Amino acid sequence: MKRREFLNAGLLAALGGTMASVGCSPVSSTGKKGFKGKAKNIIFLVSDGMSNGTLTMADLLLQRKEGRESRWMSLYRQNKVKHALMDTASADSLVTDSAAASSSWGGGIRVKNGSLNVGPNGLEHKPILQKFKEAGKAVGCVTTVPITHATPAGFCVNMKHRNMQEKIADKYLELQFDVMMGGGREYFDGTKREDGRNIFDDFKKRGFNVVQTKSEMELVEPGKPTLGVFSESGLPYTLDQKSDKELTQKVPTLAEMTSKAIALMSENSNGFVLQVEGGKVDWAAHGNDAGALLYDQIAFDEAVDVAIKFAENRDDTLVIITTDHGNSNPGLIMSSKVDAKFDLMQNFKHTNEWILTNIKRNDSPADVIERINYAQGYSITTDEAQILLNEYHSLDNDGLYNAYKLPFRQLAEIQEKYLSIYWSGMNHSGDFVELAMFGVETEALPPFVRNTDLHNYMLQAAGVDALVKVNTVS
Repeated sequence: MKRREFLNAGLLAALGGTMASVGCSPVSSTGKKGFKGKAKNIIFLVSDGMSNGTLTMADLLLQRKEGRESRWMSLYRQNKVKHALMDTASADSLVTDSAAASSSWGGGIRVKNGSLNVGPNGLEHKPILQKFKEAGKAVGCVTTVPITHATPAGFCVNMKHRNMQEKIADKYLELQFDVMMGGGREYFDGTKREDGRNIFDDFKKRGFNVVQTKSEMELVEPGKPTLGVFSESGLPYTLDQKSDKELTQKVPTLAEMTSKAIALMSENSNGFVLQVEGGKVDWAAHGNDAGALLYDQIAFDEAVDVAIKFAENRDDTLVIITTDHGNSNPGLIMSSKVDAKFDLMQNFKHTNEWILTNIKRNDSPADVIERINYAQGYSITTDEAQILLNEYHSLDNDGLYNAYKLPFRQLAEIQEKYLSIYWSGMNHSGDFVELAMFGVETEALPPFVRNTDLHNYMLQAAGVDALVKVNTVS
C-alpha cells in the first residue's frame, strides 16, 4: 500500500471510530430517550453547498442593506434553536457529493458519492419520504434546481447513480408523492428524454395537478398530488430574476413554493414532511459567483422564515435547517476599504453568470467593462477585461453555449480586489456544517452528529419509527 493510501485509510478509520462514539450514540443507541413523538409535521431545509462564509456574508449583507438580520442567524442570536455541528462524509470520501449527503438523511446510511440510497454492498435502503408516506403523512420536496436532482431524490428514491434523472422522474410518477416542485422540465416534457416521452401527460392521467408557472401554482387547491416544474433546468438565480419582470411574474421563489407546499400538505390530518432545498446556492459556489451565492442564500433564508412562521405558536412541528456540505469556502477577507467593497453587493443587478453568458467574442474591452459596471456597479481595467475576452477566443462553439466552460474563475479572481471576497476553490469541501432545529422534539439533539443520525432522529421525533421498521427494499 502506498504511503498516501495508508495515511488516508488510517484517517478514515480514525474518523469513523470517533464519529461513531461522539455523533451516533445520543441519537441512535438511546432509542426513544428524549423523544415524545410530537412532530406531526417536519420541514427539512437544506441550503445546498453552504459554507459558513456564505451564511455569514448573507447575514452581513442583509444587516447593511436592509437593517435586519437573516432569519437563520436571528434564531441563533435569540437562542430560539438547538444547534450542532454535523459531519458530512460519504462512504468513500471525506468530501461528500449531494447524492451521498442526501442519502445519509434519506436512507440512514452512508453511500458512495453519486449513489442514491444504494449502499456500497448494493443493498437498497428505503428512503425516508417513502417511510413517512406509508405512515400516512403527506410528503414532498421543493427546490430551485431540477426536482430530479440529487438532494430531493435522496429523500425519495433508490437509484444507482444521481445522473439517471429521467428514471428518477419516472419513479416520482410511480410514488405519487403529494408535492414535488422545482426545475427540470427537460426530464418531463420529452424534448431531451432518450425515449422522447412527454410524461407530463402521464402525471395528469394519474390525477396530478401539473403546473408550470407561478400563477398556475397559486391556483392549485388541495386534494390531488401536485407536480410543479418551472424551468428547463435550474430556476433562475434570485439576483437575475429580480431584475427581470417576466421571470418574476412567471417563476415562483423558493419561499413561495414552500408556502404553497405547506398549505397543500397541511390539509392532511396525519401531518406532513417537506424537504426544501436552496439548490442554486451550491451552483453559485461552484461558479465562484458571489452575487448569485449571497442573494440565493437570502432567498433560502426567506423560505426558512416561512417555515418558522408556520411552526411558531404550534406544538406539533419540527423545523430542521442545515446544509449537506460546504462548497469553495468563500469569505470576506481584510483589505483596504473592505466595508465599502462589500457594500457594492447591495446594488448588484445581475450575477456573474449573466455577465459571462452575454459577452461575445467580438466584444471590445470597453464593452466588457460597461457590462460589468451595469450589472454590479464597479469598473474593471482594460487589461482585466482583455483577460476575460482572451478566454472567449479560445472557446470552441460548444464552449460558447456551455456555462461550465465560461471563465467564472478568472472573473472571480478579478473581483477579489473590488469586493474583497475570496474563494478556496470551485468544489465541495469537507467541513463540519451548521445544523439547527426549531419547534418540538429538539431536546435530543447533541452538539455533534453524523449526517446519518438525522434519519432516525426524524422518524423518532414523529413517533413513526415503530411503524416503519423495514429499512431495506428487495
